[in-house]
Amino acid sequence: MQNRGLVKFFAILFALVSIYQLSFTFVADGIKSDAKAFANGDEKREVKYLDSIEKETVYNLGFTKFTYKEVSDKQINKGLDLEGGINVILQISVKDVLKTLANNSKNAVFNKALENATKNQEGNQDYLDAFFVAFDQESKGTVKLADPEIFAHRNLEEVTFNMTDSQVKTVIKRKVSESVESAFRVLTERIDKFGVVQPNIQKLGESGRILVELPGAKDVDRIKKLLQSTAQLEFWETYKIEEMGNFIMAANEVLKKTEKTVTKEETPKSATDTIGNLLTDKATDSAATAKGNNPFIDKMTAYGSGPVLGYFAPKDTATIGRFLRMPEVKSLLAGEQRYAKFVWSKPQNINVLNQQIVDPIKTQGSKKVAVLELYALKGNRQNQPAMSGAVVTDASDKFDQMGKPSVEMVMNSKGAKDWEELTGKAYTEKSFIAIVLDDVVYSAPGVTSGAISGGISQITGNFDIAETKDLANILRAGKLPASADIVQFDAVGPSLGQEAIDNGINSALVGLLLVSLWMIVYYGKSGWYANIALIVNLLFLFGILASIGAILTLPGIAGIVLTMGTAVDANIIIYERAKEELRLGKSLDEAIKVSFSWRGAMSSITDANVTHILTGAVLFIFGTGPIKGFATTLLIGIFTSLFTSIFITRILLEWSMSRKNNLTFVTSMSKNWFTNFHYDFLGKKKITYIFSSCVVIISIISLSINGLDEGVDFVGGRTLQVRFEKPVEASVVADELSDVFGSGVQAKVLGDKEQLKIVTKYKIDDPATEADIEVNKMLFDNLKKYYNADLTYEKFVNAYDGKQVGIMSSSKVGPAVAKDIKTNSIWAVLGAMTVVFLYLMISFRKWQYSLGAIAAVAHDVIFVLGIYSLCYKFMPFHMEMDQHFIAAILTVIGYSMNDTVIVFDRIREYLAGKTKGSFNEIVNKSVNTTMSRTINTSLTMVLVLLIMFIFGGESIRGFIFAMLVGIIVGTYSSLFIATPVLVDSISDAEHKRIEDLHNNAKEETV
Repeated sequence: MQNRGLVKFFAILFALVSIYQLSFTFVADGIKSDAKAFANGDEKREVKYLDSIEKETVYNLGFTKFTYKEVSDKQINKGLDLEGGINVILQISVKDVLKTLANNSKNAVFNKALENATKNQEGNQDYLDAFFVAFDQESKGTVKLADPEIFAHRNLEEVTFNMTDSQVKTVIKRKVSESVESAFRVLTERIDKFGVVQPNIQKLGESGRILVELPGAKDVDRIKKLLQSTAQLEFWETYKIEEMGNFIMAANEVLKKTEKTVTKEETPKSATDTIGNLLTDKATDSAATAKGNNPFIDKMTAYGSGPVLGYFAPKDTATIGRFLRMPEVKSLLAGEQRYAKFVWSKPQNINVLNQQIVDPIKTQGSKKVAVLELYALKGNRQNQPAMSGAVVTDASDKFDQMGKPSVEMVMNSKGAKDWEELTGKAYTEKSFIAIVLDDVVYSAPGVTSGAISGGISQITGNFDIAETKDLANILRAGKLPASADIVQFDAVGPSLGQEAIDNGINSALVGLLLVSLWMIVYYGKSGWYANIALIVNLLFLFGILASIGAILTLPGIAGIVLTMGTAVDANIIIYERAKEELRLGKSLDEAIKVSFSWRGAMSSITDANVTHILTGAVLFIFGTGPIKGFATTLLIGIFTSLFTSIFITRILLEWSMSRKNNLTFVTSMSKNWFTNFHYDFLGKKKITYIFSSCVVIISIISLSINGLDEGVDFVGGRTLQVRFEKPVEASVVADELSDVFGSGVQAKVLGDKEQLKIVTKYKIDDPATEADIEVNKMLFDNLKKYYNADLTYEKFVNAYDGKQVGIMSSSKVGPAVAKDIKTNSIWAVLGAMTVVFLYLMISFRKWQYSLGAIAAVAHDVIFVLGIYSLCYKFMPFHMEMDQHFIAAILTVIGYSMNDTVIVFDRIREYLAGKTKGSFNEIVNKSVNTTMSRTINTSLTMVLVLLIMFIFGGESIRGFIFAMLVGIIVGTYSSLFIATPVLVDSISDAEHKRIEDLHNNAKEETV
């Protein structure tokens, strides 16, 4: 081998660099272990410990030093499926941004276009593009985007009334992009102050979506609130109960005529029964005597006072909101009150007796209940508050004079002046000022000591310490330019992550040992050299992953284990060629040279791996999250395995020859294995055509009747992995949950009977955090009977170290994201098949080779789809159609092509050679000579996949099963489908020409 010294130099250098890069991971892992031991399960203490040493030197190599932050930045980071934590994709509402840019336009065409864009947005289509299409269709040229009622107004100076739609679109695209960038900065600042180790936040192209990964985060509900809060802080004057009392009584009378009530014996009201004594006079309980006949008042858990119109149970807020929106009720508001804005407070707990708030210590028989307060804010024609929160320049979490958590705000000079005027007015009028964040009243204090000057004030309310920290963080970071909807969500507990790590390590070790053992048993001493190259390959692979800052996921581990198969695959092709050359009487030195030449094994290895790289690249482009991690490790593994198989193995073989060692490519046990094949493959093509046609027809029928078990990745929905203390019946749990969530709830055993995978589409269209919390609470309320009484909602929902029961992981995929994933998946499969077809046509210079390969791949894909369609209802593991399944299909395409190319390469060689016989005989002989390579490469891959199927864990079992079936079927199709199709598609005239050349002992390149 020429330049052997240069190859050795680069190999040693590469190995040293890899060890250097991996050393940061070992150091970081050791420090994290120390932090966990120090914290003893306290997450905040662990984060504080790591923050405290962030700038301290923790790694000293003598010639250079590294702080903990530098070390952690250089380590291989574990994905959420291994580390535990929370992964969120937020969709910044472009619809809201457009409304803001249009100054909340009332233009009918504009608003109809917004509505149609929401309804008709296609997979992978940005909302803004969908809006432009909808606007063009709705306006039909009669209304321009530069209309003064839409974008050409004084608040958007960049747009003038004489601009064309094309020019306006350019401006709007830029403004929307700026809004997304603003949201990205706000979220980054919020997350940086949240306190998690190594958060990751990134924009996803130009889609308006932002990915947020929080490794180790555990408080699900709190994080969702932090991310979604738009931080629209406002200060409103409020109406008092005395001012709105007549309206409430009048509304109650109107509702008596429209709402069905339970009639009870009513005590006649006296002339003195007014709103005052009904709602505020504690000595009178006339309302109680009329219970059941007052639709509005009877909903009150407790009567209001001051700025509070009443206290209502959370379940009744929707009903009260509906009452207040009814035209016949709204018409009762007169004068300035018709601009009143009704809003709710944060939830809180109070003690109630006879619809009165009481002190539980002083009053016996009271009941503690959860309520929300109803407020009426003093609005105006423009629906604007007395003051905007934009004047707040800083915020911090403090404690008020009573020692309760609060938030202190600092305002700018203009805000301080306006605040002094507003509080002065409230003091004079004995009124109240509501502090409103995102249309929720946090507090509504009165002013008892005169106007507040200086611009410093406090927000007090029913807070805990964590809430004040988050609220101060949100106010300090600034508000989001539009609402941020959670369109995809994944949460994995640390216990589940550790199980995934254990399963991944076990499958990798067992796979490595078995593949290594097989290479030794089959190839003897040369098998040892292949194993050394395999270990070097793994070192290079992990070194590259560390150097590029890759994130290791469970599918990524699967990709690494598969790399073991590809690493020995190239060695098998080389060794089998060397064995053939030795049988032809060549010396060992000559056999090795030929096997490493282009005429020998290199052309087969190149074609096989290029097709594999192309499918891996398609997977990387269209995949997301863990699937991209799988593609990354697979692609890197292909290149490192090629380097080690071609160069490292050859260096070892030539070193062995130079030492006069007895180098062999067989053992006494394996020397006659898979040799002397004389099978008539083409003679069986009618049988295989019929068999494969039947399989394809059955698969298509099953797909049309049974369909596939489409996962939430493709249809949207919520998935929750719930672990119980004892085995439960999945069907019983599914029926119980269907009663509360509605029909269609699925509950399937996941591994053991103590663990279920629960899928529901309940409120999947609602992106609000409240909807997610509602689902979690409904789930807890209906499943808590299966647990011990000491399990709280917080323990059931949130993650913590050592968690063994409750929600172990959860995910949510919104309809828009599901549509995008489905579209990407279709393009990925079609794209992979197209690029491979084109490559083979260029490489083999005949379209018949591409046709045979594509026919085999299509057969394999339909076969795998058919198996999943036929078996998903009764298999003991999940066989869902999701992103993992698409990754498996693309991997099957790659490996099917790999096998086919090995066979085709030998056919091409034999057709260009001097082998005598008919065309079919020449092809049969060429295929028979590849059997040892074909069986060995497929056998090692099947062995590796079986190990992952057994030890890899429940979460990837369906993914591995698809590849396992695909590899087996791919081996069959490369011999019995691809080859016959190739032969049948070549014309009879070409058959005769080749036969004449061969039988006349002439050679011609084909």
